[in-house]
Amino acid sequence: MRILLVEDEPAIAQVVLHALRTEGFEAVHCLTGGEALAAAKGQGFDLAVLDVGLPDIGGFALCRELRRGRDLPVIFLTAQDAEADRILGLEIGADDYVTKPFSPRELVARVRVVLRRLQPPAARDNGSAGSGAFVHDSEGHRIRYRGRALDLTRYEYGLLAALLQRPGAVLSRGQLMDRVWGDALESGDRTVDTHIKTLRAKLRDVAPDHDPIRTHRGMGYSLDVGSPDAVA
Repeated sequence: MRILLVEDEPAIAQVVLHALRTEGFEAVHCLTGGEALAAAKGQGFDLAVLDVGLPDIGGFALCRELRRGRDLPVIFLTAQDAEADRILGLEIGADDYVTKPFSPRELVARVRVVLRRLQPPAARDNGSAGSGAFVHDSEGHRIRYRGRALDLTRYEYGLLAALLQRPGAVLSRGQLMDRVWGDALESGDRTVDTHIKTLRAKLRDVAPDHDPIRTHRGMGYSLDVGSPDAVA
C-alpha cells in the first residue's frame, strides 16, 4: 500500500514515515501541497495523510484537488482542535481526522482501519477453501492441516486465518494485532509472539518435522502453506 504524507514539519514527518514504513507501507513525503499534486500526477496512492495547515495550499483545498477524478481515502492532521475544522473536514469527505499531538502508532492503526474498511468484502461460499496443506472453513471458523482438524483458541484461529489470507506474505506484528485483536492498542508485540508459539506447537503435533510459520526478524511472520500432496 502506498501512502502520501503531506506535512510541512520535517520532525513530525520523519516520525510518521518511520511508523508507516515499519508497518510495511510504502510512504512518500511532500512538504507542500504543490509537491503533493506533482507527486500524485506521476504515481498512484492508496491513501493520503494531509496536514490542514500547509504553507501554500490548505489541506482541505488540497484534498479536493487530489480527489479530482479519483477516489482517494484521506486522513487529516491538524494542530487545531476546533470543532468547525473537524466538521468541515468530514463534510468534504475525510475518512478520519487526527489532532496533534498524536501517537504515531495510533495514526498507523487508523490508516489500517480506513484501508480495511474500504476494501471490498472477500468472496465467500458455503464450502471450504484449500491452500496447500491447509483447508480453511471460514463460515465454520475451522482449519484443517494435513487432513487433521486443529483445536484452536479464538486468537490462534484468528492468527492462522490472517496468515492464510496471504500465503507467503510477511505480516508485521502490528498488522496481525489489527486483524486479530482489532484496535486494542494497549496490547503489545509479545501478545502476537506468545500466540504464535502456541499455534506452532499445535501444528507440530500434526507434522513434527515441519514448521510452516516463518519468522522474519524485525519484520513479522509469514506462512508457507506447502503442497496439498503433503496432506495425510
